[in-house]
Amino acid sequence: MTSTTSSTSCNVNKKWSVNLNCSTTNHHQPQSFPPPLGMRLVTAYEAQCQSSSFSSSSSKLSIQKASELSAKEKQRAATLIQRKTSAAMGLATSPGKSVLMNSFMMYMSGSNLNMWSISVTSMSIISPIRAILGVNSQFAKFEDSSGKVDLQMPKLIFVVLNLVWLAVGLYKMSKMRLLPTTSADWSGRIVWKEMLESTSIPPL
Repeated sequence: MTSTTSSTSCNVNKKWSVNLNCSTTNHHQPQSFPPPLGMRLVTAYEAQCQSSSFSSSSSKLSIQKASELSAKEKQRAATLIQRKTSAAMGLATSPGKSVLMNSFMMYMSGSNLNMWSISVTSMSIISPIRAILGVNSQFAKFEDSSGKVDLQMPKLIFVVLNLVWLAVGLYKMSKMRLLPTTSADWSGRIVWKEMLESTSIPPL
């Protein structure tokens, strides 16, 4: 009796009823209903929003990485320019040390003509002239292709200090009587007047 009732209950096909006493093969499978109106548009819009948010986040990350890289490159370029400028200024002020050292050596050599004074004085004349003529070649290693390294002021300081060094050497040469700075040095160019008449009467 129970078997017949169970079989009949299992065979009952109701829409929202499930008999747990029956086997799983006889369970009623729920029907698949179509989505409500507008649901497809909502799902499509959600998928589009997710893709746009992902693309915007990825673009933001790429822009952030690019900005970080550009900032690092700019900082590196600014550091390189600063180092080149400081090195150029160091080279520009280097003749000042030579001026002080050679001035002391020329003072200790005296004004007499000897090998020591002549060598020191000649070095004070030749070295600044050679440095002034080769100023562009000495500052060529600090030049930048972008032109951001300003070398006009270091070159000007370099030339001025070398001119001071040259002036000190010329002053030393004048003290050694190697330059025609007195009237006696030009006595050979004086034109003597010829006497047209001579008399024994002394002038008044």
